[in-house]
Amino acid sequence: KHSRLLWEVLHGAYQRLGLGEAVGGDRAFEQMVAARLVEPTSKAQVPRVLTDLGLEAVTVRTLFRSLARAQERGYRESLSNALFEHVTNTSGLALCLYDVTTLYFEAEREDDLRKVGYSKERRVDPQVIVGLLVDRRGFPLRIGCWEGNKAETTTIIPIVEAFQAAHGIEELVIVADAGMLSATNLKSLHEARLRFIVGARTTRAPGDLEAHFHWAGDAFTDGQLIDTITPKKGSRSERDKSRKSEPVWDPDTHPGSWRAVWAYSKKRAARDTQTLTAQANRARAVIAGEKRPKGTRFVTTHAGDATLDEASLARARSLVGLKGYVTNIPAGLMGAGEVVSSYHELWHVEASFRMSKHDLRARPVFHHTRDAIEAHLTVVMAALAVARHLQETTGISIKRIIRTLKPLQDVTINLNGHKITAQPQITPTAASILKSLQSPGH
Repeated sequence: KHSRLLWEVLHGAYQRLGLGEAVGGDRAFEQMVAARLVEPTSKAQVPRVLTDLGLEAVTVRTLFRSLARAQERGYRESLSNALFEHVTNTSGLALCLYDVTTLYFEAEREDDLRKVGYSKERRVDPQVIVGLLVDRRGFPLRIGCWEGNKAETTTIIPIVEAFQAAHGIEELVIVADAGMLSATNLKSLHEARLRFIVGARTTRAPGDLEAHFHWAGDAFTDGQLIDTITPKKGSRSERDKSRKSEPVWDPDTHPGSWRAVWAYSKKRAARDTQTLTAQANRARAVIAGEKRPKGTRFVTTHAGDATLDEASLARARSLVGLKGYVTNIPAGLMGAGEVVSSYHELWHVEASFRMSKHDLRARPVFHHTRDAIEAHLTVVMAALAVARHLQETTGISIKRIIRTLKPLQDVTINLNGHKITAQPQITPTAASILKSLQSPGH
């Protein structure tokens, strides 16, 4: 039995993106990419996954040789070039999204790459940091890998500069979340003549909106946007509280500031209020001695007594529903609404990460050396590109494409020495997938 149809769809997408050519027709590399998409598993299992599709699989030794070649011959660079070409030919590139994720290795000891670093889950397994640069639809452009103890903020500049250098890019907007927001990063991006939109930390709001609060109070309407400025460093603002109108950011008139856009949403306000109420209740419980204090928000200690920090609770309540964005794009080039909507496309990079993270769950013992981890990430990047391309072309998730096409198998029957191949019954979903892949331009 052969799932020939599924292989043809994956192989077709791989070739259309120019990935086969980028790696010099390396068959083993393509087989690892296909196996990643069909069933993310260890390299040792790749031949089994491909044999199930009815392919002549290469040996595990050949796969490992291909991984070594990926590093020696710079596959990642040539794949990145092919992906860049695909994006610029199909949709054009004006906006890039950047984010990082952490991968853990169940390893006993750290080595030069896998380090124990900051972990939201307080884990102590060695980890590596992976940075992903994608286009506005989540299509991968570049992937980077750093030691696990490196600060996430320090990864954005090298990956963006390498991308700029590789393609001679002058104009580009980089969108990243507030975690990437260090004064140095914004300065470096600006100096590299790149435009950026990053999430602002809410602690900035009282300073940025001081004049607004003074003149208009703290009642906002759903969807309200306030276009103002925020200090590049520290809290000394270049704005004049006595002036009612918000300053219009301009790099020449406000050299010490960036442009800031603050947006209010009723839905966010409801969510924030819920969180604050829970935090205030926890604080009251701590003060009443019901719970053991553990750095609880809104609890302040005065002369040895725990009391409720009414002032900071009131300040937090006045900021519910607000989300800020910092950018160096002048209002004449991009309105406040577009700044906000561009930032919201960041979920594409998160979706891409979720897609590649389930890939990266499979960690064969082999991936110990830096080269092996880097080569593995190169396979992941190629698989992610194929998956994104197929999803975009068909409008159907990659999981569903695999689920729909895999059971459609050609069966070869031997009747008295005559070989008869029976074609699979095409389901309506399969038919629509194949139809959208056959449309012009695909």
